[in-house]
Amino acid sequence: MADNARAKKLADLIREVVAEKLQRGIKDPRLGTHVTITDTRVTGDLREATVFYTVYGDDEDRASAAAGLQSAKGVLRSAVGAAAGTKFTPTLTFVADALPETARTIEDLLDQARASDARVRQVSSGASYAGDADPYRKPEDASDDDEAAEAEAEDTAEAEGKDGAEGKGEASA
Repeated sequence: MADNARAKKLADLIREVVAEKLQRGIKDPRLGTHVTITDTRVTGDLREATVFYTVYGDDEDRASAAAGLQSAKGVLRSAVGAAAGTKFTPTLTFVADALPETARTIEDLLDQARASDARVRQVSSGASYAGDADPYRKPEDASDDDEAAEAEAEDTAEAEGKDGAEGKGEASA
């Protein structure tokens, strides 16, 4: 079992060799300059490698590039084996990278959020606050509230004092 550092080194080497071979060594017109190798992953036992690629173009270009990569798989694996110098050359699996579609989806969501923000900004431009513009208490407001609270406490104490005096008067009589 190989360690992760070795698998990462092999994955980087495979990415470089496959990209170089696609650019200079393979004469297939389906694999022109519009194929980009984005990432490579190798299993822990170094037996299988997954090569992620993107294609600049429409769906027809993507399909033809996938067919071209499948037909060039043996040549690419031979080039990787020659460059790697390992006992066993990993089998190559080509997978179309979902990165461009994901990026497009994220861009669409960000556009929707910008449009929603613009609508909210437009609606709130003429609106007024439900309460005061500044909802926080000021120090002078706090003193008014304290005075009101003290007056209320005094009223409550006086009311309790009268009730308490009446009760005592009845008990002693």
